[in-house]
Amino acid sequence: MQKEEKIKLGPAGIGGFKEAPAYLEEFSKLGISCAEIPFTYGIWLDNKQAEEIGKIAEKFKVQLSIHAPYYINLDSNDETKVKASMKRILDSCERAHYLKAKYVVFHAAFYGKDSPEKVYEVVKKRILEMQRIIKKNSWNVSLAPETTGKKSQFGTLKELLLLSKETGCFFTTDFAHLEAREGKENYLEVIKELQKNKIKTIHCHFSGIEYNEKGEKRHVTTEPDKIKKLLTLLKKSKIEATIINESHNPVEDTLKSIKILKSL
Repeated sequence: MQKEEKIKLGPAGIGGFKEAPAYLEEFSKLGISCAEIPFTYGIWLDNKQAEEIGKIAEKFKVQLSIHAPYYINLDSNDETKVKASMKRILDSCERAHYLKAKYVVFHAAFYGKDSPEKVYEVVKKRILEMQRIIKKNSWNVSLAPETTGKKSQFGTLKELLLLSKETGCFFTTDFAHLEAREGKENYLEVIKELQKNKIKTIHCHFSGIEYNEKGEKRHVTTEPDKIKKLLTLLKKSKIEATIINESHNPVEDTLKSIKILKSL
């Protein structure tokens, strides 16, 4: 990567706790400058382990982030599910603090039978509650709710931009999810909306994606043409971006992306 590169590229995944040191060392050698730890099916690190991995990542200059568990719905009618959802996010924040990971990514809620406006207000309330706990514990992390790929999920770009303004939280721009949600490739429109809102730094996800009329079906291998298009637009926009690849071959697609970025 070029010195002071404004676009960081990395994969979702660093192996398990035992494999992480070797993965991070190899990432550094390959020019991979960021990586996301997936807690998507459960939190698999304790604080001590997180601190160890954080030190290794710092040594090899790999910026970490976390994807919190999938089992989250901050607008559930069942209060026990809401509390469990908040605990999963906050437990991820605690690990992120010890990892020195900047962002905790999560899918915030489903609309269910509620209006998008009502769900927004509920999510906003929960975000503010969690931020108070984060502040109380002096955890140096930012909540980063993600743009989602299914129309049944809370998480349009406009919702998250407003949420960020009103709560001070960060957010994650998933270009693949937004393509699936809108039913078309819309990188330029997304970047224009970010610029309109004076966003200068983004944490984002990217991959190939399959979708239908309801939105996202699954992540797939990232096409070189799409990588080139997105990186060209981001470079032109001068937005500072950390891009986590979530395809089924995230390291391979990241290396493909690094090669394309160097050619631009």
